[in-house]
Amino acid sequence: MRKALSAARFRGRGLIAAAGAAAVITAVSGCATSAPASTGASSAAGSTTKIAVVAAENFWGSIATQLGGDHATVTSIISNPDTDPHSYEATPADGRTVASAQYAIVNGIGYDAWAPKLIAANPNDKRTVRTVGDLVGVQEGGNPHQWYSPESVRKVVDAITADYQKIDPADAAYFDKQKQDFENKALDRYTKLIAEIKAKYADTPIGASESIVTPLAEGLGLKLLTPEKFLDAISEGTDPTAADKATVDQQISGKQIKIYVYNSQNSTPDVKAQVDAATAAGIQVATVTETLAPATATFQDWQATQLQGIEQALAKATGK
Repeated sequence: MRKALSAARFRGRGLIAAAGAAAVITAVSGCATSAPASTGASSAAGSTTKIAVVAAENFWGSIATQLGGDHATVTSIISNPDTDPHSYEATPADGRTVASAQYAIVNGIGYDAWAPKLIAANPNDKRTVRTVGDLVGVQEGGNPHQWYSPESVRKVVDAITADYQKIDPADAAYFDKQKQDFENKALDRYTKLIAEIKAKYADTPIGASESIVTPLAEGLGLKLLTPEKFLDAISEGTDPTAADKATVDQQISGKQIKIYVYNSQNSTPDVKAQVDAATAAGIQVATVTETLAPATATFQDWQATQLQGIEQALAKATGK
C-alpha cells in the first residue's frame, strides 16, 4: 500500500504559512458558494443545465472544465501548488462543495485517500463518482500519477464526456463538440510534442527523481534507468536505500543517462544532490511539477511547457 508522504516530501516547496492555508480554504469556499445547482428547462436544441462538478485535483479539474464548457461548473479542491494531495485534510467548505456536486472526479490509487471519505461523509444519491484508477485499471499500490500517462488522459477525456452525457442527455451533442474541440485543438500541441519526442528520441536512457516521471517516460518511449524503488521512495517521502542511491549516483557519474528529470515541487536533499551532480557532469536537467504550475494554467499548457523542456534537453544531450 502506498504510504502518505511525510513532511519531507515538500521541502522544496517551502512551508505553507497559516495565511496561505487560510487563503486556500477561502478560495475553495468561494468557489463552492458560487457553483449553482443544476437546474434549467430542456428544449429540442439542448438545455440550460449546468452540472455541478467537483474534482479532487486541479489537473483533472482543468480537463473537466474544458469538456463541460458552458454546461458545467467545476470546483477543484486541490488547486494550490504548495498543497500535498496525498496528506490533504478536507475542510467544511470542501464538504459543502461535495454535498452539492452531481459529479465527482477523484484520482484514486491511494493518491487522494481523503477524497472517497469526503464523498461518503456527504452522501448524494444523484451524484456520479468517477475514480481514475478504476477507469485505467491501476489498483492501489500501482503508480497513481496517471495524469502523466497520455493513454490514461485519453481514457479520462472519453469517460468524463460520457458521464456528462448520461447526467445531461439533452446536451449530448454539445459535449461531443466540446470533446472534439478539446482533442483536436486544445490538446494539439501536447499531442504533437508527445509524437515528436517518441519518434526522435525513443529508447533514450534517462534518469528521474521519482515515480511521477514513470508514466510520462513510458508514454514518450524513453528508457527510464533509475531503480523503481528509488523513485517510489522519493515519491512516498521515505529514505531510499544506500544501494539504490549508489546506483543512481553511478548512472550520473558514468553518464549512463542522457537527461535527468525531477519534480521541482519535491526537491529533497537526495534529489538536489543528484541535480547538482548531473549538472556538474554535463547531463541536461529538465523539470516537472506534480500539480498545475502556475495554478491558473490549463492542463494542456502546463504539460506542453514541460514536454518542450524535456524535448529541448534531449536535443542538447543527443545532438538530434
